[in-house]
Amino acid sequence: MQFIKSLAFNIFLYIGIVLVFILAIPTLILPAKLTLYCGKFLAYYIILILRLFLNTKVIFHGLENLRKVEKFFIASAHQSMFETFVLQAPLKFPVFILKKELLRIPLFGWYLKKIGSIEIIRGKTTKKNLDFLDKIKNTIQKHNRPLLIFPQGTRVEFDDRSPFKKGVGRIYDSLKIPCIPIALNSGKVWPKNSFMKYQGDIHVSFLEPIQPGLEKNIFLEVLEEKIYSETKKYS
Repeated sequence: MQFIKSLAFNIFLYIGIVLVFILAIPTLILPAKLTLYCGKFLAYYIILILRLFLNTKVIFHGLENLRKVEKFFIASAHQSMFETFVLQAPLKFPVFILKKELLRIPLFGWYLKKIGSIEIIRGKTTKKNLDFLDKIKNTIQKHNRPLLIFPQGTRVEFDDRSPFKKGVGRIYDSLKIPCIPIALNSGKVWPKNSFMKYQGDIHVSFLEPIQPGLEKNIFLEVLEEKIYSETKKYS
């Protein structure tokens, strides 16, 4: 039975993605706001089919934390394709910080570029890294949109507790604005690289903002502790 449910969900998921991608093609030459609305529509569509085919509710906790600070960036746990799409529902058109490989995917990558996504550059501080941080700062200053980064760097298993990438510490140090962590359990329902999907509510927790001013390594420790402690509640 779970196989049938997973099959139905996957069919409707990819049909929905393909249809939205096709219908959104004209937005590539139109204002980016229209492309952003297509992403938000897809987020709500996925929430709907999770409920219909898997009897899975998506429950957002701590949305009030998004109203506690005017400017902020988001650092989210990353366990599934789920958050790549669905976090666009509660957030106001986030700017994605993501692996450059995603920007090379035909059509999908074009949409990511259209909405102003920024590729992350890992490694030691270089001229290219400094330009990367300047680009982020300029984007935050010009647009009233929150930055969204996945500090684990890639999708991980639900119970994986790998250290976060140091790049998020550099972003925090550079932007000097609060960071709102997100903990979630999407990997229990929608595991990475798995055809099978499982019943069970998906919880997405927006945690208390981490204010600017911490040393970046301390910030990284605080961020990990907050996200992993909250994740434990969904075990």
